[in-house]
Amino acid sequence: MQKLVAIKGMNDILPPESARWEWLEGVVRMLMARYAYRNIRTPIVEPTPLFVRGLGEVTDIVEKEMYSFEDRLNGEQLTLRPEATAGVVRAVVEHSMLYDGGKRLYYMGPMFRHERPQRGRYRQFHQIGAEALGFPGAEADAEIILLAHALWAELGLKDVRLELNSLGQPDERRAHRAALIAHLEQHQDVLDEDARRRLHSNPLRILDTKNPAMQVVVEAAPRLIDFLGEASLKHFETVKAILDANGVAWSLNPRLVRGMDYYNLTVFEFVTDRLGSQGTICGGGRYDYLIEQIGGKPAPAVGWALGVERVLELIKEQEAQAPRPAADAYAVVPDASALPAVMAALQGLRTLGVSIQMHSPTAAGEGMGSMKSQFKKADASGSRFALVFGADEMARGAVTIKPLRDGGEQVERPLAALADWAASLQSPR
Repeated sequence: MQKLVAIKGMNDILPPESARWEWLEGVVRMLMARYAYRNIRTPIVEPTPLFVRGLGEVTDIVEKEMYSFEDRLNGEQLTLRPEATAGVVRAVVEHSMLYDGGKRLYYMGPMFRHERPQRGRYRQFHQIGAEALGFPGAEADAEIILLAHALWAELGLKDVRLELNSLGQPDERRAHRAALIAHLEQHQDVLDEDARRRLHSNPLRILDTKNPAMQVVVEAAPRLIDFLGEASLKHFETVKAILDANGVAWSLNPRLVRGMDYYNLTVFEFVTDRLGSQGTICGGGRYDYLIEQIGGKPAPAVGWALGVERVLELIKEQEAQAPRPAADAYAVVPDASALPAVMAALQGLRTLGVSIQMHSPTAAGEGMGSMKSQFKKADASGSRFALVFGADEMARGAVTIKPLRDGGEQVERPLAALADWAASLQSPR
């Protein structure tokens, strides 16, 4: 029969690589708890109008990248989520989560966009995100940026820089939009097809073009920040002052607009030069009007999302060390007749928190294998100790504990006294 394989751009995550994912997720959970963010889990499939309304009809995601389909059972228009913020807001509105005040939430999970797979960009990709909903002040913007900055420190990442901009409020953007369109109309001969199509529907996105032929025109375009009023500028200045007080370096990028239509006021990206064209590892900003757009009572919000694949790629690029999976001990069992007693001892140790990999034959009828081959596999497993259940040890009701990593002498312990050894192990996790 024909072999079935995974869809292009949707990748299996196998051991030992999956251990790196678990490690990253563990660091995130620990850090989110410090900042009092609580976990939220939303469906992978949402109603298509959620993203059309929330992200904007003329965004790249909605126009070209969403996996949308009609449910054959009831005719509903559904979409695999291309991002998580809209779904989080839908859940917050649907369950009236803001009735008793603001909420700090975080999520982890897969997203889906129909793109050409390349390094750091896949059709099924994974994001971790943080959302602070119901908080209007600039301190919420700064706090969520500080949260991301703290994560880079926990992961040991370097060469990650923060870029900031402010998109102001709708009336300020409308004034800028009119000036921007007028400027771009004077240079229509330079605009590419995509820019001409967006000229009157979403001109702000033209500023994010990667087309080298358009860079001079874009650089000369009116800057949105020059159209901001006193309140928007004060909000932005407060964000910057808090970052400065915390020693977080930043740079102003007046062309930073982000890819979704729901942003206002503060927007930001954490970028690196180590991943080629996929240099943005985390981005976000304030979205004070999205909750109302999705049907809730007006409420402010701010958040970010990071690309898990890109962050892990950057960790590899910088040769930062993520833990490799390894058990505390590897059980060497020369004689299969000892398995009932051995496995009873191993189960006892596992209930005490010791992680143990037991040697098992890989083919029927081959026996347990020689002591030499078992020790070779024990060493390759990365385990700290070998537990040797030889015939002599079993006759004495004992086991030999042999260090494999940190030196030291092997010792023999009675099976009945292994709880004392387990308590002294203090295995890092």
